[in-house]
Amino acid sequence: MMKRNISSSIFYTVALALVLLLGSQASQAFVTIGVSINVAPPELPVYEQPAVPGPGYMWTPGYWAWSADAGSYYWVPGTWVEAPQPGYLWTPGYWGWNDGLYVWNGGYWGTHIGFYGGVNYGFGYGGHGYEGGYWDHGAFQYNSAYSNVRGNTQITNVYNKTVINNTTVNNVSFNGGTGGVHAQATTEEVAAQHEQHLPPVAAQVQHEQGASHNPALLASANHGHPPIAATARPAVFTGAGVVAAHGATPVSHTAEVAPHATGSTAGSGGAPAHVTPTAPAHVNTGAPALVPGTPGASGGPPHGTVPAAKIQHTGPPAGTPPPKAPPAKAPPREPREEHGSEPR
Repeated sequence: MMKRNISSSIFYTVALALVLLLGSQASQAFVTIGVSINVAPPELPVYEQPAVPGPGYMWTPGYWAWSADAGSYYWVPGTWVEAPQPGYLWTPGYWGWNDGLYVWNGGYWGTHIGFYGGVNYGFGYGGHGYEGGYWDHGAFQYNSAYSNVRGNTQITNVYNKTVINNTTVNNVSFNGGTGGVHAQATTEEVAAQHEQHLPPVAAQVQHEQGASHNPALLASANHGHPPIAATARPAVFTGAGVVAAHGATPVSHTAEVAPHATGSTAGSGGAPAHVTPTAPAHVNTGAPALVPGTPGASGGPPHGTVPAAKIQHTGPPAGTPPPKAPPAKAPPREPREEHGSEPR
């Protein structure tokens, strides 16, 4: 009897360790730290925010991730995600310049917003903190100045407050270096970084996996204007609630993508077996656009146009057509990845 109990104890201990290991690997695959690229990420596209699908959903801004398989950045659409538990907020990841390379710093859930490079992702993420809402006794209060709550009768906790700051309006997607955002963490953000964090939820991992296998989201294909810029729900890339970037060319074909090991530096493997990129619905919800510092407006050119690129790339990704921006004076370098341990 004692032998059987000991055997059962060992079995459950091993099973628990395996579950924890797999969970850790999945989260670390999404939040890779120390992966470096010598090519600057494109500018952030301009797009509208789809309506929040229900109470408790938090906005997670879109971002550029890197695919080693394709040798190109790809766009991970902004989307609404259910918080892992009440009281938790999402701190976005960001690319940071470090000794000639662009290093990805992964995002996380926490009770306070940490440093996300000063990058102005819009929709309440103006570079520091979050103005899209706050938690109050287990219920999230949505700020309609930055969160699209129109038309959803389930959302009753709503207020309106516009925050005026001196943030420079631009679409720069990385911190530091030439052309990057020059911002440093505040005392509060440093403290938040040392608090207990939760990794991205499973829906976020699946969302990034799907984006990594969608050819239309590669920067080499959309030239910085993804046809799927934001979605109402994670990993749902077609139908209602899908929004294209301003100036994007809709996908006019369908294609089945065979599953393969991902090369994402900011994501994980195991995408759905088939991804069918189709023309997204061009939904103009009247929601706040991706505009730093200006709620309810794009802060950029008129609808359908995109400003000229301001970021000078050190060289195009291998095997991709040259960018439209004027070539750099220095000879282009081949993109490369370097893995290391980069503190957040």
